[in-house]
Amino acid sequence: MSRVEVTPAAIPAVKIIRVPVFEDPRGTFSEVYNRQALAAAGIAIGFVQDNVSLSRPVGTVRGLHFQAPPFAQDKLVRVVRGRILDVAVDLRRNSPSFGRHVAVELSGENRLQLLVPVGFAHGFCTLAPDTEVYYKVSAHYAAAHDHGLAWDDPALGIEWPVSPTEALLSDKDRAQPRLADLPPTLTAWGE
Repeated sequence: MSRVEVTPAAIPAVKIIRVPVFEDPRGTFSEVYNRQALAAAGIAIGFVQDNVSLSRPVGTVRGLHFQAPPFAQDKLVRVVRGRILDVAVDLRRNSPSFGRHVAVELSGENRLQLLVPVGFAHGFCTLAPDTEVYYKVSAHYAAAHDHGLAWDDPALGIEWPVSPTEALLSDKDRAQPRLADLPPTLTAWGE
């Protein structure tokens, strides 16, 4: 069993995960997901779906997304190729870090993973062309419970590496509400 390194981020519920990488003259090998190793490190989540997104241009922003209960999702995010600024925003109204965020650079080179727990909105901005993001989720997609948050809400204080005029977003992501405009039921995690 490989040993993973789990480090709490600036908001301790969010975790930065590093898996061992074994290198020899042929290249590298790593177990990018080992349920038993993560459980031994205190992360016991039943992931049910894997997703991949490919963003061709630099400056592509996806998010900030989350699903409401009973389809709320934990996400385990990693980059296969390219680089992103990965962001998790705390939506837990009774949390001391409500409305704050964690931003971590993930890349194919640094091989870091980010665990975004239930109660957080998640999004990212690509920093390299042809960036491929792979992530596991703990609940299946449920359109009726799919929600978002404005990526550029000034109240969040996220320092995105792209300006609002240069960011490439979906129409859906351009129309997301600000944190102050989210219905209270969407910030009542665990109440």
